[in-house]
Amino acid sequence: MKFLKSFGQFWYDFIIGDDWKIAVAVVLALVVLYAAMTLDLLGDTGLTLLGGALVVAAFSISLAIDVRPKKR
Repeated sequence: MKFLKSFGQFWYDFIIGDDWKIAVAVVLALVVLYAAMTLDLLGDTGLTLLGGALVVAAFSISLAIDVRPKKR
């Protein structure tokens, strides 16, 4: 049982890490990419560019949220 708990904690820490917002944003980007792939909207190059752009945008938005000044 200790192995399963340690295994689960490893994957939680590996995926979520320090910032849960980045993990959620990447999952949402992958869902959008999967939807575009199953609907056959773009070719291979288009899907690659869309996936890269979505992950970069998701990371940038998460970073902007984290560095904005706190309102008091």
